[in-house]
Amino acid sequence: MAGPEYLFQRETFAGGDRWLARFVAQPILRFVHREVASGVLLLVAATTALIWANSPWSQSYFDFWHTEIDLTVGGYHVHPLSLEAFVNDGLMAMFFFVVGLEIKRELVTGYLSTVRAATLPAIAAIGGMVVPALFYVVFNPTGEAASGWGIPMATDIAFAVGVVALLGSRVPPILKLFLLTLAIVDDIGAIAVIAIFYAGDLDLRWLAVAVVLTVLVRMLALMKVWALEVYWVIGLVIWYATLESGVHATIAGVVLGLLTPAKPLLDRTKAQDMVDHLPDDPSVEQVHQASFLVQESVPVTERLESLLHPFTAFLIVPIFALANAGVPLSVDTVTEAAGSPVTWGVILGLVVGKPLGIALFTWVATLFGFSLPEGMNWPQFVGMGFAAGIGFTVSIFITGLAFDDGGITDLAKIGILVASGAAGGAALALLWFSGKRGAHTEVPPEEHHSHDGTSAS
Repeated sequence: MAGPEYLFQRETFAGGDRWLARFVAQPILRFVHREVASGVLLLVAATTALIWANSPWSQSYFDFWHTEIDLTVGGYHVHPLSLEAFVNDGLMAMFFFVVGLEIKRELVTGYLSTVRAATLPAIAAIGGMVVPALFYVVFNPTGEAASGWGIPMATDIAFAVGVVALLGSRVPPILKLFLLTLAIVDDIGAIAVIAIFYAGDLDLRWLAVAVVLTVLVRMLALMKVWALEVYWVIGLVIWYATLESGVHATIAGVVLGLLTPAKPLLDRTKAQDMVDHLPDDPSVEQVHQASFLVQESVPVTERLESLLHPFTAFLIVPIFALANAGVPLSVDTVTEAAGSPVTWGVILGLVVGKPLGIALFTWVATLFGFSLPEGMNWPQFVGMGFAAGIGFTVSIFITGLAFDDGGITDLAKIGILVASGAAGGAALALLWFSGKRGAHTEVPPEEHHSHDGTSAS
């Protein structure tokens, strides 16, 4: 992790020696760049939602998030949304757009770009999706509750990587990289489940509009149309068409992320040469040209990730938690949850099914010639599996898609909260006792695309 001197220029206010800079701005910047930062904010938001939803002002919590947004443009009534739906369908589309960018980067230039490196994490991820879903189905084979089988399949990268980061050098860097790769494959699986199994009634006209505009985006990219403003406008229309079509609107974000170019338009050496040959007193035109060359020597995926990642990790995902984690915890509700197959299906799916599925599928893969990454032992691997059992964000998101009954939704959310806490605690304990402080300091060369753990999934 780079020191704070690399996070801002000394000439700026945050880099200065003023009291506010040293004791406010710089500590905040250090916190934001820590791997646990987004997980901490997510935890604070979820705790706030729980306290608010169970306080004497609990009704204001539900009234606020169910406030209707009614927008009319030139006599046309835009799709009506509550504040909660705006967060889940609108803001979370941006979150899934960043997920799409991450997946595209991994597929083109990252760990998933080589079949051999990606195969074992992919096998582990499949086990971590299939086994939890089976656990849930065993408890909820029929009825409305059966549609929640996708809930325990998810992994929250922010929480999972945050837990691993808390242990520092006690865990090998390759474990974090393996977990990130596994979580990316898990994201792909969750997106497929949402798109295929949790779509509403389809409106083929709006779906056709979304498809045609998506093809247009691809054509413009092939024609090297590089004005991002054009894509933002088209992307907004694609999002709205997807929302109206019955396919969940967040899928539009994922698709647009996957269509974003992951290779630079220009060669980096050409940009460097231009900068090196700038005169001492460059003209505005020369500065603009050099700026364009430098900018376009970096892939659009990386630029957009850098721009949007803090926004999604430190604003959108905490707002999502605040809007969705507020579950009433009365004596009757807790008692019902303690005997509910929905709650237990989620808990056992995440806490037992996740690490079991990851370890079992990986063990079978070792019988066919694969082996654990060098520097990682089986107890650490199982500990990583428990970390992957922290479902939270995407699990809560799928809960909202799976159930129309608010009572079942609350029971599932209670299961997610309990399971995420239990899985995180088990991961910390197992990784702590299976690792040695200071034993792992070298970061493998594959980790050139270091992820800060603030994704969203």
